[in-house]
Formats: sequence, C-alpha cells, structure tokens
Amino acid sequence: MSARSEGKLPDGVDRLHGEKRSTVVSDELNKLLTLLRDSLPKEATISFLFDGRLSVRIDVRQLEQVLAIEMVLPQLGGGIFHDVQRGQAPNHSFMHRVTARVDR
Repeated sequence: MSARSEGKLPDGVDRLHGEKRSTVVSDELNKLLTLLRDSLPKEATISFLFDGRLSVRIDVRQLEQVLAIEMVLPQLGGGIFHDVQRGQAPNHSFMHRVTARVDR
C-alpha cells in the first residue's frame, strides 16, 4: 500500500489544504464558464489557461463567429475580458481561436 493510499505523505511533503476541500477556484471558473456559454455560440469550445494570469480560449469554426465574439467578449462581466486576440487554433486547421485575459 502506498503512502498516498494510506493517507500519509512522505517526510518533507505538506498538504496544500486541510481535510475540507475548497472549491473556491472551481466555483469561480464555473461562473465564468456559464457566463461565456450563455453569451457565445453553442458550438464554441471554451477553455481556460493559467500562466500566472488567467486567460480564456474560445475555438470556433466560422470567421463570422470570431467577429461576433470579439464584439461581445469585452462587454461581458463588466469588462473582465480584455486584450482580445484572434488566430488559428493549433492542430486544427479549420478552427479559429479567440483569446482574452481575464481579470477576476
């Protein structure tokens, strides 16, 4: 039986949180995801990236959807989405990607 399955951690390794699991980050991301899903095309694939700052990635097939997203995104959530950029989705030659920074 491993140390993890027994509930014990190796020497020098501390738990990040106590027994009660916090869902604050997940809850906040789900609120953002719901806001985006309710406001963007149903076909959009939405994901988040954290590299020291939170970003959202939105992939769609049609260029017209990109234009609509670029107009709507900065107005959502009181302006929390900014620095909106567009490009091709990696490894998907027929997909367009809209990215934006998220201030929350």
